[in-house]
Amino acid sequence: MSLLKKHNNFVWATFIAIFFHTIGMFGLLFYDGNFFVNATSLNLLLVLGLLMWTHKHKNIPFFIYFITCFVLGMGVEIVGVQTAALFGHYNYGEVLGYKVLGVPLMLGVNWFIVTYCSGMAMHKLCNKLKLKGIAGMFIFVLATATTAVFYDWLMEPVAIKLGYWQWGGDGSVPVYNYITWFVVSLLLSVVFHYAHFNKQNKFAVNLLIVHLLFFGILRNFL
Repeated sequence: MSLLKKHNNFVWATFIAIFFHTIGMFGLLFYDGNFFVNATSLNLLLVLGLLMWTHKHKNIPFFIYFITCFVLGMGVEIVGVQTAALFGHYNYGEVLGYKVLGVPLMLGVNWFIVTYCSGMAMHKLCNKLKLKGIAGMFIFVLATATTAVFYDWLMEPVAIKLGYWQWGGDGSVPVYNYITWFVVSLLLSVVFHYAHFNKQNKFAVNLLIVHLLFFGILRNFL
């Protein structure tokens, strides 16, 4: 009982994430997909709220990191949509809500969620492997950026089928989409590493696993 009380927010947040993603997955696969697709923005806001709730000792560097993820994420997406120079020719549908210069605000939130959860997971792994110093930093940022790119690769066909965004040309995802994802994630990983905020959040690690399972299953069966 004392263990449950000690990790109460972590336990409840994990339960809530599993509950809603399980409902969403079965809903998309077997029921009215439109209802669940249209709830995507609410799901992202719920996840953001859970991450904020479970992040202990929030301080100014933490919020600077959040703002950096949001602003840089939105910035590269806007340049990408307007010029096709960064990711390729693509455009966003109406599913993700209000847009700024063709990019839904939820994309800034998504960049934070993906890089924050990837960073927390790789920070925990590097600590277990006792990777320190400059070598540890390089391994951390490379592993975090690679995890974020893998997340995007797993999500891409699902997002296209659900109408989040569409690619031009023959509809395939350009290779340099993943190159840009890696570069931007690498920059945000460096910010994550050097920003002085609490780097322990078990829920963020669990959420990353939940998201990878969620998109992995939908990728194969949707």
